[in-house]
Amino acid sequence: MKAAAVKYRPTVFVVDDETDIHAALAMLIKSIGLEVEAYASPHAFLERYRSERPGCLVLDVRMPGMSGPELQERLSALEDSPPIIMISGHGEIPMAVKALQDGALDFLQKPFSDQVLLDRIQQAIVLDAARRRDNEERRELRRRYHTLTPREREVVQGVVAGLINKVIATQLNVSTRTVEIHRAHAMEKMQAPSLSSLVRMLAVLNPPNAR
Repeated sequence: MKAAAVKYRPTVFVVDDETDIHAALAMLIKSIGLEVEAYASPHAFLERYRSERPGCLVLDVRMPGMSGPELQERLSALEDSPPIIMISGHGEIPMAVKALQDGALDFLQKPFSDQVLLDRIQQAIVLDAARRRDNEERRELRRRYHTLTPREREVVQGVVAGLINKVIATQLNVSTRTVEIHRAHAMEKMQAPSLSSLVRMLAVLNPPNAR
């Protein structure tokens, strides 16, 4: 029997090399009932972090060894990368702009309001849950899409492009009945109850980029 997937509670990961700061932040976050883990370096965080754990990351910009933006870049390669709230005592505008352009949810300059940080954390957790639902849907659609035969994929691409069965048949040099059969099989495998739902699935999946 397949083991049930482990369900994690959302966790706020705090990475700041100043021990007193990350300890204070951890205490603040715990005060509203959230799980929190604090790390003194990006390397320590990476040793423990698993992308299947939901939540968000409160990340200092300047740290020895690996900076906050460098850690942000490392995490961006993950499909389920956590939303990031950057914090800084320096407040360089170009660094803040780049962090936001690279996907950070917000950039807060120390000292910042406790309530502002907590509000951003709550927003980040909601955002992370939504992203994970979307990513899980995409993974499931990709799994279904990979069960299609090469011919079924060709037919599906024609259907999504708005072509009628007769035109698809001409393009593939097969009979219209053959196209109808492939189309029916593809819709069954994709679990698409209607043509519109199949089009939506393919739009979510973006099959030309599916591997």
